[in-house]
Amino acid sequence: MAKTKTKKIIQAGPLVVEAIYPRVSRTDGPRERGAKQKASSAAQQRMNHIYSYQKLELMLAANFSPGDLVITLTSDDAHLPRERKQAAAQLKYFRGQLARLRKGKRQELRMIWSTEHKHGEGRWHHHIVINATGEDYEDIRRLWIYGDNIEIQRLRVDGEKSYQSLARYMAKEEREKLGLRSWSYTRNCRKPEVETFAVEADTQLQAPKGSTVLEEHSERTEFASYKIIKYLAPGWEKRPRPKAKRRRKS
Repeated sequence: MAKTKTKKIIQAGPLVVEAIYPRVSRTDGPRERGAKQKASSAAQQRMNHIYSYQKLELMLAANFSPGDLVITLTSDDAHLPRERKQAAAQLKYFRGQLARLRKGKRQELRMIWSTEHKHGEGRWHHHIVINATGEDYEDIRRLWIYGDNIEIQRLRVDGEKSYQSLARYMAKEEREKLGLRSWSYTRNCRKPEVETFAVEADTQLQAPKGSTVLEEHSERTEFASYKIIKYLAPGWEKRPRPKAKRRRKS
């Protein structure tokens, strides 16, 4: 059977987004070609993650598992930044100190963060997510030298919390223009893996048995159809966190 459809898979840790949409053929008539182009465009637009929080959701899923740490760091009155540049400098110092400490223990530090000040009391603060090592609470409280207003929680992925809800929370002060982001990440953070290939016309799209379906989108017309599904892969709730990379002893 001819391979007349395209399948695209985005894998970000336990989070998977799959899509199937039509491929345009030279033998298609004008109406069929137009319908296929429309379906393909609609599917790809949803897969392209034009909103920053959607890209952040994938980055969070690619790098962190339930049990890692979600932290809020707030400066006190004595160290309150006047502008974003000063707030960023405080976080940079903290991040450097934590990275140096982890390096001394031969432990990796992966971090994604956003800096905000528009809501609540308008006080500069940072939302960060880091990989947990089991020795973090006292280290974080000791290294954040700009106040004692520190909140530390375990990353949750369940019926109430998800990578998407965390991404929306961290990007709630997002810039208005699509694609621009207010969050950053360390260079060693893993990127989502993307695979695209041709499949046969009768290929069906459905989440694997045992997975947790988060979203589904589909559309069908006389000449074309597409479907997108987002799910957590089977066993995601029992998935162990990646072990910290250790350098070999010289």
